[in-house]
Amino acid sequence: MPDYDVSAALDTDYYAAFEDLPAEDRAHWDRARAFSEEALPQMNEYWDRAEYPLHLVKRMGELNLLADGIGVPGLEPMSPLAAGLVNMEISRCDGSLGTVVAVQGGLALRSIAFHGSEEQKERWLGPLARGEELGSFALTEPDHGSDSVSLETTARRDGDEWVLDGEKKWIGNGASGGITVVWARDEEGSVRGFLVPQDTPGYEAEVIEGKGSLRAIHQARIRLQGARIPAENVLPGAKTFKDTSKVLVATRLGVAWSALGHATAAYEAAVTYAGQRVQFGKPLAKFQLVQDRLSQMLAELTSMQLHCVHLARLDTEGRMRPTQASMAKYHNTRKARFIASTARDLLGGNGILLENHVVRHMMDIESIHTYEGTESVQALLIGRDVTGVGAFA
Repeated sequence: MPDYDVSAALDTDYYAAFEDLPAEDRAHWDRARAFSEEALPQMNEYWDRAEYPLHLVKRMGELNLLADGIGVPGLEPMSPLAAGLVNMEISRCDGSLGTVVAVQGGLALRSIAFHGSEEQKERWLGPLARGEELGSFALTEPDHGSDSVSLETTARRDGDEWVLDGEKKWIGNGASGGITVVWARDEEGSVRGFLVPQDTPGYEAEVIEGKGSLRAIHQARIRLQGARIPAENVLPGAKTFKDTSKVLVATRLGVAWSALGHATAAYEAAVTYAGQRVQFGKPLAKFQLVQDRLSQMLAELTSMQLHCVHLARLDTEGRMRPTQASMAKYHNTRKARFIASTARDLLGGNGILLENHVVRHMMDIESIHTYEGTESVQALLIGRDVTGVGAFA
C-alpha cells in the first residue's frame, strides 16, 4: 500500500472557468472521468514496463473518447470544448493515453475527415473513432522534425499504384497494426497523404525503445522500401503542406489541453500531499513556503485553464487563428513543466515514486512540450505574426 494517497481529483477551478458548462459537454467530461478512474490504477505498471495497454484504447473507443471533436456518423457529437475537456481529463490520468487521443483522433482520424474521399471516410472514420482499428500519422522523419516541410519521403505513380520510399520516426501507433497516414512528396513536389495498411509489403516498423517519457504508448521508426498502395488510398483533399498544417493546427490546441491535464494532476497531488505529510510536527500545508509554492502553481494552472477555455470558444465560432493555437501550446507546456517540477520538489523523495504519479507526469510533459512543434518553433510562429517578419532559417 502507498504511504500517501494523492490520486483523487480535486476539480480545481479557482476562476470558475468550467462552472457553466453545457450539459452535453459536461457529460463527455464525466464519461472521461469515469474512464480515468478505471484506468489510473493500471497505468504506473504499464508505464514502468513500457507496455502499451491496447485494451484501454479499445475502451476509450467504446466510450466515444477518441473522436477529438470530429463528427463521425453514429457517434454523439463533441464540441471543441468537450473535446478539450476529454483530452484534459485523460491526460490528467496518464500522458500516454492522452497521446492516444492525439494520434488516433487528433491526427489520423482528422486527416481522413479533412482530406479523405467519401469512400475513405465511410471505411475508416467509424472504426478509428470506436477504437476497432488503430491509426497513425507519419510526418516526422529522422532528419526532419521541426522542419517537417522539408520531408524527404517520396511517392511516385506506377500505373494504378503509388510507390512510397523513405523513413519516418516517432510515429505513435506506427507499429501497432492498423492504418498509417503517410505524408510524402510526389514527383511534382506536392505534399500528399497516403493511407498505408501496416501489413503492406515494404512497410517495416519497429518500436522505439529506451524512452523516458510516454512509456505506455508505442512510437515507431518506419522504413518504406518500395511500399505499393492502390491509387484509391490517396487522400484526394491533400495537395500541399498547407493541407497537412490544417490538421496540425487543429491538434495543437489539443496539446494545450493535454498540458493542462498533466499540470492539474501534478498540482492536485501536491495539494493533497501537503495536507497528509507531517514534518517538524505539523502538515506541510501549514508552512508559509509551501503555501507560497502552491499559490504560484495555482496561478499558473488558472492561466492555463483560461487559455484553453477561451480558445475553445473561438474554435467553436470558427475564429481561432493558427498562431493563437501556437500561443496556447507555447504557454501551457511551459507552465506545465513548472508546475510538475514544483510538485515533484514539494513531494521530496516521495516525488520520484511512480505510486505518487507526479514523476510520471513530469516526464511525460517533456514529450508534449516537444511534439506538435517545439517551444522555439511556436515562438517563431508567434513572432512572425506579431512582427510581420519571418525569422526561420
